Parts: sequence; C-alpha cells; structure tokens
Amino acid sequence: MCGIVGYIGPQSVVPVIIEGLRRLEYRGYDSAGIAVAGGPTGLELRRAPGKLRNLEAVIANSPIDGSFGIGHTRWATHGRPTEENAHPHRDGSGTLVVVHNGIVENYLTLKNALIAKGHRFVSETDTEIIAHLIEDELNLAAGKNPGAPSSATASSSPKVGSTEANTAEAVLTLPLNGNKPALPLEEAVRRAVKRITGAFAIGVLSAHEPNKLVAARMGPPAVIGIGEGEFFLASDVPGILHHTRNIHFLADGELAVLTREGVTLTDFQGAALPLKVQRITWDPIQAEKAGYKHFMLKEINEQPRAIRDTTLGRISLDTGRVHLAEMQISEADFRSASQITIAACGTSWHAGLAGKFMIERLARLPVDVDYASEYRYRDPIADPHAIGLLITQSGETADTLAAQAELAAKGSKTLAICNVVGAAITRKAQGTITTNAGPEIGVASTKAFTAQLTALFVLALHLAQVRGTISDAESLHLVTELSKLPAKLEDVLRTVDDQCYQLAKIFHTSNDFLFLGRGIHYPIALEGALKLKEISYIHAEGYPAGEMKHGPNALIDETLPVVCIATKDPTDPSSVLKYEKTLSNIQEVTARSGRVIAIAIEGDEEIKHLVEHVIHIPQAPELLLPVLEVVPLQLLAYHIAVRRGCDVDQPRNLAKSVTVE
Repeated sequence: MCGIVGYIGPQSVVPVIIEGLRRLEYRGYDSAGIAVAGGPTGLELRRAPGKLRNLEAVIANSPIDGSFGIGHTRWATHGRPTEENAHPHRDGSGTLVVVHNGIVENYLTLKNALIAKGHRFVSETDTEIIAHLIEDELNLAAGKNPGAPSSATASSSPKVGSTEANTAEAVLTLPLNGNKPALPLEEAVRRAVKRITGAFAIGVLSAHEPNKLVAARMGPPAVIGIGEGEFFLASDVPGILHHTRNIHFLADGELAVLTREGVTLTDFQGAALPLKVQRITWDPIQAEKAGYKHFMLKEINEQPRAIRDTTLGRISLDTGRVHLAEMQISEADFRSASQITIAACGTSWHAGLAGKFMIERLARLPVDVDYASEYRYRDPIADPHAIGLLITQSGETADTLAAQAELAAKGSKTLAICNVVGAAITRKAQGTITTNAGPEIGVASTKAFTAQLTALFVLALHLAQVRGTISDAESLHLVTELSKLPAKLEDVLRTVDDQCYQLAKIFHTSNDFLFLGRGIHYPIALEGALKLKEISYIHAEGYPAGEMKHGPNALIDETLPVVCIATKDPTDPSSVLKYEKTLSNIQEVTARSGRVIAIAIEGDEEIKHLVEHVIHIPQAPELLLPVLEVVPLQLLAYHIAVRRGCDVDQPRNLAKSVTVE
C-alpha cells in the first residue's frame, strides 16, 4: 500500500515523479504529495488529498522544479486522508522531508519524548515522528538545544486546524539553509531508524545536502533503480520501469544513499554492502491498459498467457515429469515431510485452500491452511519436518512475511509461490515457484490467482512424483491436460463475457449474493464472493454447499441470487458424487424461490431444467476445473461493478500490497 517515487538526475524531476506515482496508483491511496529541491527557490512542497489529479492541479497553480525530489501516494493508517496528513512530512526546521510506507508502532512513546524536548507536531501521522527523529539526531550531533525551533519553523510549520493546514492546495516553500549539518544525512537517518519499532520504507531529503536522497527499509518493499547518470527510488518496480530495468531490491536493514555520482549501500550499523542489481524482464507496456477499459479486464484476459508462462519450462509433455528450479529443498526433504503448512492472505489464501485438495489428493501429504495474519498468534506446534508454503502476489505482504518468520523459527523450511522476482519472501525462502503472471495493476487479483492455482498444481504433481504416489501414466495425463488449460481459458473468455454482461444487467441492484461450492470448488465460491464484494461493494458470502441446512437456508428468498458451482469430471467418481449432492442443494434453493446462477460443464443438459441461468465451461480433470470456474465469477463481478459505477481498478479502502499489519 502507498507509493514512493524518488529521483535524482538531469531530467526535470516533477514529471518523473508524477508519472511514477501514476504507475503505482494500483497500490491504493487517498492523498498525494511531492517535495522537490535543487531549483531556484529552495525546497518546495506540494500536497493534496484525493487523487493525483488534485496534486497536479496544485502544481499547475504553483509550478515547481528542481534536480532531485521525492513523491508519495498515501493510504491512511494514522490520521484522516487530509492535506496536513499527506506526505512528504517535514521536521521542525522545515528543511528536511520524509516519505514513509509502514507503521511506527512506538510512535506515541517517541512523540511524547520529542514533545518533551520542544518538538511541535502538525499532523496526526506516525510518519512525522520520523522527520523529527532525524532532526533530533542532527541537533544532538550539533550540540543544539533539541527543542529550540529554527528560523524556518514559524513560517513552515502550520498549526493543525489553521487555514493553511486544512487547505486542499498547500503550497509550502521551505528555505534553503546554508548551514552545513554536523552529521551527514545518512548517518542521522541510520541513528533515527534504530529508535523505531515497526515497519518502514522511507525516503529522506534535506535542503542542507543538495543532490542526495537517502532510503532505508525494514518491512515494506523498496527498490533502487540504476539508470544512465540518473537514479531512482520506488516502492515497487512499475513506478520506475519505464526509465530503467536495472533494479536493486532493498533488503530489510539496508540503507541506500543516492547522489548524482551513484548509489552506496550500507546496513544500519554503517557497514558497506554490495549492490545486487537484477535485470527486470517485464516489458513496460505490460503495465498499461493496452486498449482495455480497465486494468482488471485486461488482466482477466491475460490469464491464458499467464498460465502458459507459469508452466513454461516446468513440465515435460514427453515424460509427464515436473522440473522445479531454484529449489534448495531436496527431494529427500519432500519425501520425509510430515505435512505442508500453507500461510497466505485474501485471494492467495483461497488459492491455498484449493492447493490443499491438490496436494493431499496427488501427493497424499497432509496440508494445513492458515490465514497468515493469524498463524503466529495461535502458538503453532513446532514441527521441523513440516514444510511451510507461503503464497503471495507481491512477496511483500507483512502478515505473510511474519508467518514465514514464525515457520522458520519453528524449524520448518519454507517455499514461496510469488509473482515478483527478488521479493522479500523469495529471498528468505529455501525455494521459489514464480508465477510469471507479469505485473498485476488492478487491486482485485485475477491473473495472479489463476497463476497461483497453476503453480500449486505443478507443485502437487512434483510432490506426488518425488513421493511415488502417482504413476507415470497418470502424470503424463495430468501434464497433458494442464497444457490444454490456456486454450480452454481462451474459449471461456470468448463465450461467457457477454453472458456475464447480461447477468449484470439483471443482478447489479442486488444487495446480497451467496456463492456455493463443494470440495475443491468451495475455495472458488469464496473467491467469487470476494471479487464481488471487493469491486462492487455488494455483500457476498461464500459457503460450503453441504452446509446450507445448517443456517444459510434462512437467507433464501426471491431476492437472493445464489451462484452454485456445479461442475464435474465424469471420469472421477468422487467428482460425480459431489455434483449430485450439489444438485440437491440447488433444489433446496429453488424450492425457496432463490435465483440460481449455475457454473456447469459443457453438455450438461440436466442442470438447465433446475436453474434460471447456466454458464458453461469446458471439461477438465477435477483438480484443474477451479482455474476455469473462477473466470466467469471474475467477469460477473467486473460487469456488475462497472454497471454500479464503481472504481474497478482501485476499490475504496483497499490497497494492492498490504505491507503493514
């Protein structure tokens, strides 16, 4: 959540930062700001609540320019989404600014200590504390009275509640001070961050040290871009990918100094570290809409390609064998594993639930699935023979990283399924399966989910082969079926989009939806409900179809749309049995005047006589059907949200990467 873009180089800094922030809008935000230095008028600050266009209007009203600067889009955690709470935040002197992603957990303790020294705060945020901490370290090094205001304070620090603090178009000019600081900015930052408890990715610039940006990380993601005579800071790769593909992923406990001469890297103790530059292969055009009305619709239609890329090089159509690279977990470890413990959040958790069915069915290995946000709080039982599996689109989700740390502390090796090469979770894992879905801009995950399902199926096959629980013939059959999945998905996209559009006309005014599924199809019901509530703001609930008699039947009347996943694999007796039981549940709904939308297999004529609406998908093995089933649910949610006038790509109150608890 939140976006950071910093720049130092020969280009005009404002367009670089604004364009970078625009490319990070998918992360979610409710205010924006920019600080620029190196120009004729000193250190200039512009901020505005709301979308980037509001900030651009402020800048158009009062132009700024310079050679280095930093910008931020904020998603509110501490304090309302107002101008005075927008980043960048300044210190008491008005000559130093900070942008920050994360949460300062001990901010009240720090704030009270700083207030006792005479520091004055003008916002409700925890970020402002960081600016004052750095100022405090500079004052201590200079032997100054820590609480003494500088000459800039009176003019540049408006009181909360004043006209200046509450305007939507704050224009602040912070004078350049010629006094050389007693401590280099990076050392002051290094000392300050040691006083912070919590999670942070920060960018800092000072009017006292021209052409220098300082960045530090502990938790939320941050990347450094290496260009030709120019250098970048960002919270995520798409913010700077159109300028450079050479990226260093800042690790926890690293501090970077960007100047016109280059980038230096140290740890929080000051020891020099090497830059580890990776070449990003994403084409910047992948992060554009490519003619689609919304990123979400584009990404729904990219799913066949994402699945092809996720399987590419990992399966052999000749032998049926699965090959996983980047794996420090040995086959012996997989054979001796007592269980798989999956931890994930949101959509990734739904993928993990489906993965449980895949792994247990094929590899005969017990699987636990936990919400990552709950895992470390339930005092899990240590089992060094368990393997932890973390599933995350970004690889930077705070709760999932915490679960990974807990698993490692219990002695488990960890494996990651992730969409971002080099992300924090992959660096700490003993093995990674990258999903290769490409950048996903829409907040509501679509192609990342189906790519995760694909990666989980590949992993389940690999485990089954290593553990000897599947025959060569069955492996070859399943690998062959997996290779057919992209073409089947293309068929679904071609045939059901208009049907979902028509259903949206009928049901977009509904206040509630119920989604039902059995077995491996239950996680898809959960995901269908999540997609609808995320982007259309309709209350929706996913439920096991077999549990209808235990409560949900009370909700059913003629106003309630019920989406039933009623698919089957005719070659699988257990699948056929689940299908027959699901038909009974459908009859329970229709007997109470519920309006049923069924997801069924092509050629299923029986179900047409039972329900009001049927969406057909192609036949596939039971464990691969979820990849096909979820696409109509994504499209239904999309078309309903569009018809309701919702912001499909950036739903209210949500962020793409949840990098704080």
